[in-house]
Amino acid sequence: MATVPQYNREEIARRGDEIYEREVLPNLRPEDEGKFALLDIATGAYEVDRDEIAASDRLLARHPDAQVWVRQVGSRYARRFGARFKASSAVIESILLS
Repeated sequence: MATVPQYNREEIARRGDEIYEREVLPNLRPEDEGKFALLDIATGAYEVDRDEIAASDRLLARHPDAQVWVRQVGSRYARRFGARFKASSAVIESILLS
């Protein structure tokens, strides 16, 4: 069994973004907007699908030891956590006092 190098979070993100920009992005079509791109940062292999699980299943079937990085086509991220905008304290105060 081959040893797969392990990377820290920053290296995974750097490699994932690099592969996405170099290999995936040039092959995308307008209808791929919103789909998920799952990449193996060790091999550069990837799958694109609207169904994240289906893409993952296909990628892992080809590369069982894949170190996966996920991006949503048209976005910098696959998911966002927290507020999407910051409200000023005046806006928050007016909402609370309403």
